[in-house]
Amino acid sequence: MDSQQEYVLRTLEERDIRLVRLWFTDILGSLKSVAVATAELESAFAEGIGFDGSAIEGFSRVSESDTIAMPDPSTFQLLPTDSDDSPVRSARMFCDIMNPDGQASYSDPRQVLRRQVSLAADEGFTCMVSPELEFFLVEDLQTGGLRPKATDNGGYFDQASYNIAPHFRRDAIMALENMGIPVEFSHHETAPGQQEIDLRHADALTMADHIMTFRYLIKLVARRNKVGATFMPKPFQEYAGSAMHTHISLFEGDMNAFHDPDDQFSLSRTAKQFIAGILTHANEISAITNQWTNSYKRILFGSEAPTSATWGVSNRSALVRVPTYRLAKEQSRRVEVRSPDSACNPYLALAVLMGAGLKGIREGYDLPDPAEDDIALLSRKERLALGYKDLPGSLDMALRTMEKSELVADILGEHVFEFFLRNKWREWHEYQQQITTWELKNNLNF
Repeated sequence: MDSQQEYVLRTLEERDIRLVRLWFTDILGSLKSVAVATAELESAFAEGIGFDGSAIEGFSRVSESDTIAMPDPSTFQLLPTDSDDSPVRSARMFCDIMNPDGQASYSDPRQVLRRQVSLAADEGFTCMVSPELEFFLVEDLQTGGLRPKATDNGGYFDQASYNIAPHFRRDAIMALENMGIPVEFSHHETAPGQQEIDLRHADALTMADHIMTFRYLIKLVARRNKVGATFMPKPFQEYAGSAMHTHISLFEGDMNAFHDPDDQFSLSRTAKQFIAGILTHANEISAITNQWTNSYKRILFGSEAPTSATWGVSNRSALVRVPTYRLAKEQSRRVEVRSPDSACNPYLALAVLMGAGLKGIREGYDLPDPAEDDIALLSRKERLALGYKDLPGSLDMALRTMEKSELVADILGEHVFEFFLRNKWREWHEYQQQITTWELKNNLNF
């Protein structure tokens, strides 16, 4: 037994924790959990926990259903209680999914990202990530056609002591920090009920774990505050959608490989090639970074959502933005990818972003000139005249491009690639089949 496993077992005994939740995700990013009594955890470290992989979306066929969840002790954290009145504490660990022969499962999103992390390491890079996570607080999350109502009428950076938002963000930050997830800052976003919490940078795999924990905790804290939280990309027609602007940098040891003090924007050749890789393959990876039919309503009709594969310096209408807050500070040099939304599978989304950027570095992609226009205000004809390539405007367009992508197939692996496409095509066809309220209102009595 290694030292991390010993630490977990000792902590459970000292804190009198009776239950450990082992977490993993399916291919679409839904959080899965199996509860293990602490007395059984030593055995789980040695042998894992067996489960029916065919019952998990996209994991395995019935004939190959035996699957093993191996707890990762480095991810151990105590969970908050479900309510302030409950004295019962539990803990959680993320798992790596394995086959009975001891090989990593080809269906595990965490392993998909781990492969990209390993490939980056082979080239001397550590990928650091810092996301800006946006979401809505709503008073009602009932289904059946009832639209949710925002908890407040606040706007960007508003400070209001009379509604739930400031108190919620305080409670959320405390819950995140208590689980070892450092928060950089938080604030009210542009739309009523919309919040943003930015996480401090961490390596890509750790950050994907943080994002899954973040979504769990935000919903838990919202419930405690008697409201709901949703990561739906665009739940309101009239308001901006929720993004997950993702700040990325590559480090070579302690040196930021994206920083060049002699460049006008302090961007190294490596950084420019990384950006070029994301721009070149932006359409191919769109179905992963924006995986829901609703995602494209945010892109097409949202405020400051990117519609073209462009980059810019401080330009919030571009797909990739280069922040200029602290140009001379080496550790701060990074790029911000603005397409992902908060409902993506973070393991797959970070994997394709890394994979596209690393390909740009390996093959020496050239970076075009930065966009200086407000791209959202340009017509399609104007965008094309300037050489800007439109991003997919719907899930079916994104899937058609992804189907032809050797890069995405290679990053995801054959099984995840094929299952994702099959599942999303089914979603798109179900979306097309529905008869909407708009159609009934405008076409029923023609």
